[in-house]
Amino acid sequence: MTTLAPPPAPVQDGRHRAAAPPVSRARRLFLGAPEDPRWARPALWAILLLATALYAWNLSSITGNTFYDAAVYSGTKSWKAFFFGALDSGSFITVDKPPFALWVMGLSARAFGYGTWQLMLPMVAVGVGSVGLLYRLVKRDFGVVAGTIAALVLTLTPTTVAINRDTNPDPVLVLLMLLGAAALLKAVRTGRLMPLVWSAVAIGFAFNTKMMQAYVVLPAFFLVYLWAANASLGRRVRNLAVATVALVVSSAWWMVIVDLIPASSRPYIGGSTDNTVWDLVIGYNGFGRIFGASSSVGSQGNGASFGGSSGLYRMFNDIMGGQISWLIPFAAIALVGGLVLRGRAPRTDARRAALMLWGGWFVLHFLTFSLAEGTFHPYYVTAMAPGIAALAGAGGVLLHQAFREGSAAKWGWVLPVAVGAGAVWAVVLLQRVSGSGTVYTVAEAVVALGGAVAVAGLLAGRFMKRQRLLGLATVAAVVALLAGPAAYSVSAATSASTNGTNPTAGPSTGGGMGGGGGQRPSGSAPSGTRSGTAPSGTASSGSSGSQSMGQPPTATGSTGSGSGTDSAGQSQSGRTSGGMGGGSQVSSAMITYLKKHQDGATWLVAVATDQTASSIILESGQPVISMGGWSGSDNAMTLAKLKSLVKAGKLHYVVVSSDGGQGTDSQIATWVKKHGTAVSAYSGLYRLDASDVG
Repeated sequence: MTTLAPPPAPVQDGRHRAAAPPVSRARRLFLGAPEDPRWARPALWAILLLATALYAWNLSSITGNTFYDAAVYSGTKSWKAFFFGALDSGSFITVDKPPFALWVMGLSARAFGYGTWQLMLPMVAVGVGSVGLLYRLVKRDFGVVAGTIAALVLTLTPTTVAINRDTNPDPVLVLLMLLGAAALLKAVRTGRLMPLVWSAVAIGFAFNTKMMQAYVVLPAFFLVYLWAANASLGRRVRNLAVATVALVVSSAWWMVIVDLIPASSRPYIGGSTDNTVWDLVIGYNGFGRIFGASSSVGSQGNGASFGGSSGLYRMFNDIMGGQISWLIPFAAIALVGGLVLRGRAPRTDARRAALMLWGGWFVLHFLTFSLAEGTFHPYYVTAMAPGIAALAGAGGVLLHQAFREGSAAKWGWVLPVAVGAGAVWAVVLLQRVSGSGTVYTVAEAVVALGGAVAVAGLLAGRFMKRQRLLGLATVAAVVALLAGPAAYSVSAATSASTNGTNPTAGPSTGGGMGGGGGQRPSGSAPSGTRSGTAPSGTASSGSSGSQSMGQPPTATGSTGSGSGTDSAGQSQSGRTSGGMGGGSQVSSAMITYLKKHQDGATWLVAVATDQTASSIILESGQPVISMGGWSGSDNAMTLAKLKSLVKAGKLHYVVVSSDGGQGTDSQIATWVKKHGTAVSAYSGLYRLDASDVG
């Protein structure tokens, strides 16, 4: 008798292989899911490798922002300075941002020793991590092609390349915001509470990275969940209320702890007007950035020139255009087209919810950055890049599908228009820098030719119903739209000059101090570092006139002008810095002298501003007091406090100007000159001992 064996179980989606031994899991990691095209995972790895190369190329040349570098170094010497984000290890004053990004870099420096690659390692990692996370988010709702395009666009966004090669906190901010988006989309799909809570926590930690900027995406997050979450209205409202509590707690915990500690037991809060983090939140790093006030009571309109004048055209001007705007026309058209194409979908449609999220992310950042009248630097817009990249991938795929299938007749023909608009704008941007280098000339030719081929190929393929021709035209469109940003990105990764305070990509575009330029000389690591070289180390003896361009700070400051620049270059009004360090210079020889005669003092010297203090900290490896914060306008040092430090033997040397000034600074300068002993070899340097305090 013949026995028939049962047929083998059908393979449906590869899930039986996911439960296989670890070898299968490794294969899935490196080669992708069985249902994905064979090219998908190798393409992702290639993009991640490209991102790593762009962000880490010639790592030893990266100098970073000495302001944050000094704070990280100080945090490796003192856990108190680490927690508060103090500029100096003696914890006299903090930087003007919350410390989460400093903690990330500081832990790396504590683990591996202080040096360039130790600080840059976590920044490169979070930059590459953002690319991988965006790929995963877009792929889940729109497929492999959309995810791949989104990841490539984010990788090649010029301002993102520039900032990921720096020690400013923005790369950490972007990753935390993307983690918040990932949890939010999961909460929308499932209707569950905990993913929404984790989304709020991620944004809370982003707040502790760069304060109010982290909240720009919140209206989109709230709206998407309230509209599209897979739950009843009552449950959605309840979950949002719980998540709001989680947001407040995760945002405010550090601020509350710091503000509850007596001022005498902690550093002065740099950038605040009343020595509280709360004032920093609502003033200097809050409404002041939007309405132009350098603090809660500051002046209007200061600092806007770094990114050009405020207005809806700002993202397209000569300064900002090459940093971020390449795909804005395409992304805007793709957003509108995608929403129209999903217009009749159910309320809980995951694709429409994702489009709403990424569209809200893009639009909110665009309006905030365009209309902000306060401090605005080009690299801020790296926070907008994930929204543009996601729309380019997701919206582009939706438009391509409608065009190929001939569905939604009115919108099916939008794809060639979007590609043409993007290519034309790219040519305009490249025309602005014509003659700046061969790479831009080649890019312009590629954009013009590729754009023409793409539009013609799309139309011909559609009329002739040739799918292969449509595919080739699509590839030409991707090449044409990314050639310009790729040229800028390569320039950012390979440029010999870096600008740690105001990093930008591509050639200098001149006005507004938004273009490239401003090279920082590097120096040796501070004494006591275990390995590597300091991202910046020499104290310059140049003038302060170029400080806003990111060159090494010096002790030369304004002499009673009553204004200065903040850590992002913003001009401030208020307390004059003329009496504390303006009009004098700090040289390497002076630093050597100070170290030799420190005589057990906690601080090596007291100087006017953070710019001067940070460079001395990095060269000397010793704590240095910044008496007036970034611009000299903070009320961090008072005459009574100075006398107390001198009497206790914690400070012996002060650098003051020869011009004097007004207000508290002038009182300090007058007292120091009257009671201190001038060190004749170094202009503006005075020695003070306990016997000098009456």
